[in-house]
Amino acid sequence: MRLFMFTSQAKDDLHAFAGDESGSKLPAKYGPWGLTGTLSSREAPPHKFSRRTIEHAISTEGFQLWRMKPKG
Repeated sequence: MRLFMFTSQAKDDLHAFAGDESGSKLPAKYGPWGLTGTLSSREAPPHKFSRRTIEHAISTEGFQLWRMKPKG
């Protein structure tokens, strides 16, 4: 499965993985969403996230949200 990575333009620390390039299933309340990258089926997700967990969330919920901890 190809993964698409997004950043919420409403909440700076909120990010998401989705299964389609348009992010059609991402929650609108945190949008608009900006596409920030893609991962091929063989690439590991950033931050040592579990690809299996991400793919499961996408297949059941349509997306996987995650937050970046503030630096400092």
